[in-house]
Amino acid sequence: MLDVIRAAGTISRVGLIQATGFTGATISTVVRRLIDDGLVMEIGRAESTGGKPRVLLRLNHTSRYAVGVQLDHAGITYVLTDLAGSVVSRIARAGAGTAEPPAVVARMAREVRSLIDGAGVDPDRVLGIGLVSPGPLTPASGMGLTPPVMRHWEDFPLDQALSEAARLPVVLDNDATAAALGEHWSGVVGTSRTFAAVYMGGTGIGTGLMIDGVVYRGASGNAGEIGHICLDVAGPVCWCGARGCTEALAGPAAVVAEARADGRLARAAGLAKADDQQRIAADFAALTRAARRGDSTARGLLERSARYLAVASRTLANIMDLELLVLTGPSLASAGSIYLPVVRDELDRSFFARATHPIDVQLSTSAAAAPAIGAATLVLQTELVPLREGLRLPGRLGSREPASAN
Repeated sequence: MLDVIRAAGTISRVGLIQATGFTGATISTVVRRLIDDGLVMEIGRAESTGGKPRVLLRLNHTSRYAVGVQLDHAGITYVLTDLAGSVVSRIARAGAGTAEPPAVVARMAREVRSLIDGAGVDPDRVLGIGLVSPGPLTPASGMGLTPPVMRHWEDFPLDQALSEAARLPVVLDNDATAAALGEHWSGVVGTSRTFAAVYMGGTGIGTGLMIDGVVYRGASGNAGEIGHICLDVAGPVCWCGARGCTEALAGPAAVVAEARADGRLARAAGLAKADDQQRIAADFAALTRAARRGDSTARGLLERSARYLAVASRTLANIMDLELLVLTGPSLASAGSIYLPVVRDELDRSFFARATHPIDVQLSTSAAAAPAIGAATLVLQTELVPLREGLRLPGRLGSREPASAN
């Protein structure tokens, strides 16, 4: 019921009956409880349509908050959102780099506290931390298999360590899945029943999937790995162990490696030396700037990457029968204007169900922060729409019974 109120903005008790199918008595009881818990407030009456004006309800946005953290080797993004998912505060800090996980986690805990204190929010109103990172993830051990630049994080109990350091409950998920959730809560999804967020992070590629407003995670929470669709059976070996993956052909690391091998382009764009894994995200952004300045070689590399990504996106669209695909993530925040027309053209020409319905392809308006926003939303979902038992947070708000029981 909380999520219905959130989605509606303002709604009456009669509107809740119509939207949920619950009886008037049930609605009355639950709404009173939500008001008593401070989660919902009455804000006045609607204009009369002939009878008694209906009392309007909306979320009490400042009653609860959530922290979202996106962890990557190149940068860590933090957001604090209110109960409606609106960003209250956002900071970006240095990434994990080559530092050992315990040291990074200790720093993250300090930065989370700084984020909350800087916003002037009562820590007791913070429900928890949503933490997202490159996949694949395992519920028991965090990062069971990691990209090369974060190999030293393998099997580190990330969520447990941050929860202990920050003294807040932590929900761990894949960054691409969180990006999809962030886009959904921002309102871009609209009425689309099948939606995907194609995510290009600092080095890799992934996808978050939503069906009828619910995230589809698969058996282990790793659904949507578009970066590991095979596009060339004789292609280069990918870090996952397969050959010719989308990520190995089109990911930022692959694009940067080829650019660094071109001496003229590497000098013109100011790229790092060939074996510098920590500079991939920065060099991809530099390559994008070179393309925008008119460097045809840089643009050619990015457009070829875009064509590979477009073909992989078509495969995903055909399998899921998508209505909407959003391009998001830090790399697409900088290079999205080059990738968007290529992906659109591929799907316009070749999407299998194009004669039945079109597929809308959009560039995210919050591509750089979408995973962190989605991470905070993971926490809010435990309060608003707890559809998966594994995402429930441990209790920390005293004896208050979570409104999610409603």
